[in-house]
Amino acid sequence: MARKILKLIADETAGESYQAHKIELDVETDRVSRIDNRESRLENPKFGETDNLKSYFPLKKFSQTDSQILTYFLDGSRHVYKIDDIAYQQSGFRKMVYPVVAGQVAIGCCRRQMKKIYAEKFFSEVVLTLPDIANANDSNGFFPALTEKINTQCQDSYFNTTISKILPYSTSQTQTKEQKLEDRAIAKIQDHMYQAEQNMVAALVAQNKLNQKNYLVKDGSLEYKIPANILNNKRKFLTFKNNYGYVIGVSKKFNPALWTTGAGTNFKPDPGFIAELPLYHRTPVICFENAELHGDIKFAVWYLRIRDRKHTESPFDGVLKIEKMLVTREEIETGKIDSDLVNYLSAQIINERNPVCYGADNRWANHIYPIFLTETFIKSKCIEAETFLNLF
Repeated sequence: MARKILKLIADETAGESYQAHKIELDVETDRVSRIDNRESRLENPKFGETDNLKSYFPLKKFSQTDSQILTYFLDGSRHVYKIDDIAYQQSGFRKMVYPVVAGQVAIGCCRRQMKKIYAEKFFSEVVLTLPDIANANDSNGFFPALTEKINTQCQDSYFNTTISKILPYSTSQTQTKEQKLEDRAIAKIQDHMYQAEQNMVAALVAQNKLNQKNYLVKDGSLEYKIPANILNNKRKFLTFKNNYGYVIGVSKKFNPALWTTGAGTNFKPDPGFIAELPLYHRTPVICFENAELHGDIKFAVWYLRIRDRKHTESPFDGVLKIEKMLVTREEIETGKIDSDLVNYLSAQIINERNPVCYGADNRWANHIYPIFLTETFIKSKCIEAETFLNLF
């Protein structure tokens, strides 16, 4: 199957396959942190909650409750592999070589019911990325037709896995020269994963599963770059916003230098404010918007410490970044979220913290247990790297 897929791609795109060594691209490298960096710098921050909070706020007393409104937990995963190098003739006798990258995208959602966690939804697919010049004539439908041909002619009776989509990445020289071609390919798969996460949230909303008594916790940021076809369509954009009325984003990793303090135009990074956050305290809520990426969506952002600094290696271990879109009319008009809701959600998250470290996981201090279980659920359903590479 391996040689058939790569040879078929080369034949159909007039390229030359080098049958290069296949490798897994590390998901924890700095390359990925650059690609996945959707955090907006909190410049010119606006006060974002109804209470006039100026400093840290204690939450321990709010967490002493058995009631629980965090019901659904969603996480996305993607593993990427360089499976070949392919060359295309340029002007004269010059050849350019481009990576062919394959990705396994998996989205999982778990549900808590009567203090037990159940698998709610799972979605996975295999995608390929090719340089855009593989479609030499820029023909509409070229990559879908190539995908269909691969699945028709290169089926493997043992693995029974199909390619869901081919995602072309840009080879333009006008893009940032520092971004490697591999990074562009990975970014396409990453964006595809984000879209799959949004689709799963939309499916839960369509089934009326999210409400004020059943929130969804999404692992990671909610700062999706909204596609133009949604951003420029009033009805679709309103639907997108309303889908996130009962969703909060909880990030284990974040850039603390993006927190700024000051007045007027004199804003400066203040990561120490987050580093010194006491246990079971939160920061004030900051409200911001980025019209270019998110239209008129406003985000409420705050930080919460769930693990004592004396048990961690870094002053930022044990701190979570929490995001919520402002979606009600009152929230949008005032640009503020109700402080009681912030306190209640924060206290609920404190109750979800991992009691102990599970194995060699350097993120243990920032894990909340249901997300850890959701990650474990996704991993159990994914194809192992060695098996995946044997597909190509």
